[in-house]
Order: sequence, then structure tokens, then C-alpha cells
Amino acid sequence: MDFDNVMRKRHSIRKYSMKKVSFDQITEICEAARFAPMAGNIYTIKLIIVSDEKKKQELSEAALGQEFIVKASYIIVVCSNLAQLKRTYSTKAEAYARQQAGAAIQNMLLKTTDLGLASCWIGAFDQNAIKRILRIPDDIQIECLLPIANSMEEPREIKKPDLKMILYFEEWGQETAKPEKKVPA
Repeated sequence: MDFDNVMRKRHSIRKYSMKKVSFDQITEICEAARFAPMAGNIYTIKLIIVSDEKKKQELSEAALGQEFIVKASYIIVVCSNLAQLKRTYSTKAEAYARQQAGAAIQNMLLKTTDLGLASCWIGAFDQNAIKRILRIPDDIQIECLLPIANSMEEPREIKKPDLKMILYFEEWGQETAKPEKKVPA
């Protein structure tokens, strides 16, 4: 798929088939996270791949009862380790970690779509429960859960707001661009 097509087709899918996703595809999705921008080239992202049925059920419960994730072949738990980032960037570390995680997650979601698979960015969960289930240390931040599966529905283009609805020029609220000044010859 070309990039524009992948970007337009990517959307949250919650209806999964029982057809198994190959582990090679999972590693491709995880590989996409490595290419996200990282402040100071400090990689904070850590990934946990979960395929155990009991753990998937427990994660579903920790994700506030989002049962659909149990049907996924795998759940990738995206985490951040901020230790080095805090040493380098101090008070900015938290913001940078969130930005880095978002970029890595988006790369993974786009790769999932590119492979013809389904996912949904799960951000609603009980952090402490997931840490207990997966033995994640207290100082690690859980960013999201990404269930990866084959879809029971065809990816489709989702209607998004027109660019003019989100774009300002030069300052907040300025909805039109000022004409460019011509430079005398």
C-alpha cells in the first residue's frame, strides 16, 4: 500500500476474526516503533508481546472490560522507561516520553494497516493491574495496549475534518493566510 492510502485506511477496528496473525508480522509491527523520533536519540519505548490466553483475558479486564481484545492474536503493551530521559532532560522528560510513545504507536498502527491487519489504540486501563499481570516495574510507564488481529471488516477511509477546520496561520485563530509579499527583482 502507498503511504497516503495506509494513512487514510488506518482506523480503530474492534471486530476480530479468529485467523491467527503470524509472528513475523508482529515483529514487523514492533520494528516500526524503532523508527519513531526520539529526543536525543534516547529510546524510551519498551514492548511486551502477549499471546497467552489467560493473560489476554486479564488484560481485557484491566482495560476496563474491553472484551474485544481477548480475540486478538497478540496484544502489544507499549511502555516507556524514562530513567535516561530524566537524566538528560529533567522536567521535560515526561512530555518528551509522551511524544515519543505517540510517534512509535502511530508507526505501529500504520504498519498494522499496511500489513492488512487490525488494531485499536487502547488508552483506558488500570495501570497498576497491568503492571501486576505482566510484572512491570513500578518506575515504567504503560502507554497503551495494541491488540493485533485479522479483521472481520474491511479497512475503510474515515471522514476526517477538512484541513481548514484545524489550520491557522501565524497565530491562533487566524484562518486565512496573508498574501505572500513579492520580492522586487
